[in-house]
Amino acid sequence: MTETSTEGTGTIEALSLIPRAEAKQSMKDFKSDQEVRWCPGCGDYAVLAAVQGFMPELGLAKENIVFVSGIGCSSRFPYYMNTYGMHSIHGRAPAIATGLATSRRDLSVWVVTGDGDALSIGGNHLIHALRRNVNLKILLFNNRIYGLTKGQYSPTSETGKITKSTPMGSLDAPFNPVSLALGAEAGFVARTIDSDRTHLTDVLRQAAAHPGTALVEIYQNCNIFNDGAFDALKDKQQAQEAVIRLEHGQPIRFGAEGSKGVVRDPATGDLTVVTVTPDNASQVLVHDAHAASPTTAFALSRLADPDTLHHTPIGVLRSVDRPVYDTLMADQLDTAVEQNGKGDLNTLLTGNDTWTVVG
Repeated sequence: MTETSTEGTGTIEALSLIPRAEAKQSMKDFKSDQEVRWCPGCGDYAVLAAVQGFMPELGLAKENIVFVSGIGCSSRFPYYMNTYGMHSIHGRAPAIATGLATSRRDLSVWVVTGDGDALSIGGNHLIHALRRNVNLKILLFNNRIYGLTKGQYSPTSETGKITKSTPMGSLDAPFNPVSLALGAEAGFVARTIDSDRTHLTDVLRQAAAHPGTALVEIYQNCNIFNDGAFDALKDKQQAQEAVIRLEHGQPIRFGAEGSKGVVRDPATGDLTVVTVTPDNASQVLVHDAHAASPTTAFALSRLADPDTLHHTPIGVLRSVDRPVYDTLMADQLDTAVEQNGKGDLNTLLTGNDTWTVVG
């Protein structure tokens, strides 16, 4: 069901049902005429620029690309993309996008959501989109705060977070969006950072090429209500020790000159970080994003300390092929038509399972 295009800087797989662009496109083609209105310095600007710059690589007709968002700062995204889009309702973007993707397989459907939108009121819709493996690309902007409603704690805020709604500190244990996605059997799960344009674009490229649901968590700074939440991952010196950059087929090493590595504890089976020596170098795990079992990917997602973000993996944690919901549903419908012919809506509505209500 896929075809390969070599337009742009990388090889992109897109559903063959989606029309191709008639002419070469540029970043400018994907910028709408709407004034971008986020707080100055917001990380959303960087993500928007990366997405607009990446879209031409897909080689798809922009009229067949759709961005669906929920409610929140990030959910203004569809206004700024020169594609079709919908600014929908709180937490329901995955549900609306599911209906669109399954009924219109000639569309490339993207969901833009935030940590509050996706993981609070929208948690149920998110996990079911992931488990069904609908052909959606979900960009989850995580700033660990409610920005649009002025700084309340969110489902990803660290325990003890002092905000307007938790003046004595949050009592909630935070969600780890990557762990949640892996637990829901998502076929593609990745994490990246708003300010790392190269890494962000590479992850988007891999997500777009993946058939089925792809979830990308993007650490995004809210400089008004939660400024500096990800400084440990952005400061050059701190990031050496804090960030674990995952690359498929490569040993999981980080730190100055790869001095640290991730190994499996033989006693517990858990993953742990060690200083690499000649004696333990052979024990350092080689990252396998395509492993059938999500067990190791889940263990990697649990390495990050939620308070300090120390030992935070970024990159693609899991990328495996699973049956795509849209294709399965279309096959069922085709089979039903072959066996029974086309249905008649009027016959269905006025069939034997109806009643006449007498007043």
